Amino acid sequence: TSEASSSSDSSTTVETMEDNPDGGCHIYRNGYYETGLSVVEGILEVNIIQMMSVQMTKSQAENSLVDFVVTCQGSLPTDVCTVVSDPTCQVSKSMVCDSVTVTDECLLTIRRAFEEPGTYCINITLGDDTSQALASALISVNEGETT
Repeated sequence: TSEASSSSDSSTTVETMEDNPDGGCHIYRNGYYETGLSVVEGILEVNIIQMMSVQMTKSQAENSLVDFVVTCQGSLPTDVCTVVSDPTCQVSKSMVCDSVTVTDECLLTIRRAFEEPGTYCINITLGDDTSQALASALISVNEGETT
């Protein structure tokens, strides 16, 4: 164990560094410190309010397209990520993230493609620089319809 001490003003600042057997280095500082603190509202809640199949002709689409209509409360998001998983929500199949611009009301339509019919777990995460909020749903995708 090695120890180092320094002091610029013995009445207010004492700094000690110590090597520990667990491999970490800890610094202990005693004295008076000042910092600024900003409180932000953040994104408080996300809701998937509608899921709609996008109607396309057989010649136009190889994948089934689904529009998710999403609302949120709190601050406005700057990005959205969608994770598509198996029906148990354990095995991720794909993840897509996009930047979004929301001006005054948090109402988004997110379009995602599904390669084949089946049941999927969908996680939609809205985020900004300081927060994230998540909504999940199970979706059954069949050719031409979504439930």
